[in-house]
Amino acid sequence: MNPSFLGVDRSVTGRRWVLNDVDERSVLALCQRHGVPELIARVMIGRGVALDAAPGFLSPTLRELLPDPAHLLDMNLAVERLTRAVMTNETIAIFGDYDVDGATSTALLMQFFEAVGGRVILYIPDRIAEGYGPNAVAMALLREQGANVVVTVDCGVSAFDALDAAAVVGLDVVVVDHHRAEARLPRAVAVVNPNRLDETSPCGHMAAVGIAFLVAVAVNRALRAAGWFEGRAAPDPMRWLDLVALGTVCDMVPLTGVNRALVSQGLKVMAGRGNVGLSSLVDLMRIQERPEAWHLGYVLGPRINAGGRVGRADLGARLLSTRDPVEAAAMAQALDQYNGERQEIEAAVLLAAVEQVESRLDQGGPLLFAAGEGWHPGVVGIIAGRLKERYHRPVCVAGINGGIVKGSGRSIPGIDLGSAILAARQAGMLENGGGHAMAAGFTVRAERLAEFRTFLSERITAEDWAE
Repeated sequence: MNPSFLGVDRSVTGRRWVLNDVDERSVLALCQRHGVPELIARVMIGRGVALDAAPGFLSPTLRELLPDPAHLLDMNLAVERLTRAVMTNETIAIFGDYDVDGATSTALLMQFFEAVGGRVILYIPDRIAEGYGPNAVAMALLREQGANVVVTVDCGVSAFDALDAAAVVGLDVVVVDHHRAEARLPRAVAVVNPNRLDETSPCGHMAAVGIAFLVAVAVNRALRAAGWFEGRAAPDPMRWLDLVALGTVCDMVPLTGVNRALVSQGLKVMAGRGNVGLSSLVDLMRIQERPEAWHLGYVLGPRINAGGRVGRADLGARLLSTRDPVEAAAMAQALDQYNGERQEIEAAVLLAAVEQVESRLDQGGPLLFAAGEGWHPGVVGIIAGRLKERYHRPVCVAGINGGIVKGSGRSIPGIDLGSAILAARQAGMLENGGGHAMAAGFTVRAERLAEFRTFLSERITAEDWAE
């Protein structure tokens, strides 16, 4: 057995640290040519970063890595409809999700359409009362409020009934999503999603906020070509990269390729403090240094999330889109208080979930599944993430309330949890469900919970699991 690296036989998460076997000559060459420390060079070589690719890994640029938005299917259809809406003064509703990726996507498009002179409103569904994604009641309400076009962000690709209802009341819908799609697509003017089954885009690893950024870039370009900015200032979409960085880090997508460039450049934009809401939250948290990725994932992100978990679902998106410093300070304070409430709820549920999981560890199989009566649906995703880190297995955690089970799952590399849950939905087992490889959500009736659990356990086989 190789000796423990740095003498760590058991880390905080219970793991033993070992050095991966890497080519020593490549490590030395990387150190000498690019002046990086040996440890960084070992990590880079271990991740498969070639010597010639090292500069782009260390200092990624959007000039080299950002794709042309038009390469995505339906992007041109989305751009045409949204450009027309801006130029004819139609009301555009942004329908987002209540997590950080959804909040940042919503805020980005809100700020973009306001900057180009568009008329825009936002809508974030309540986690408890409405659940995830579009619903028929919300679509009808947006139409009553004067919306002509609805853009769904970080949701919508599986909302078949809701988007049928939207069409009935006269709404044009543009779906901007990144979750796994089915062969059938919802009724919409455009479905922009790199994870459509008929899509060949290399951007399937991007967060929804990254796709929303591409939409903004493309619409901005189209408005410029149409002469819309003659006599008015044209915005630079790069100013919203701070939001893109925040959503990308917090959605746990791989920080490779264009994602790495978006976060690297976004952190630079964030240091400029151009977003009033983000600046208020940074000040409240007393972050004195230039924000780094860990600030996004562990300090800012949880507070943006807190409103959707235990408080007001739309508070995070509104904080990130406001221009009023007084309003921003009040919302930041409220989100911090909600985060404290979330931590208390989470601690109690985590203890119960760990006890449940520990009692079943000897039952075999890679999937861990914990469910409890009254567990708050706003914290089950966090609990799943913590259990995944502790046991290095895919985990689903769910709360049972009134005969309905709402849960979230987190996975490990090599096991596509989103596809497994989508398969259960297609099999008629779920009321709702979907996601991507590393994270997913589901709603199932209590009487079918055991069946669903067995389905997932059989689909996620031991052969897929590598400790």
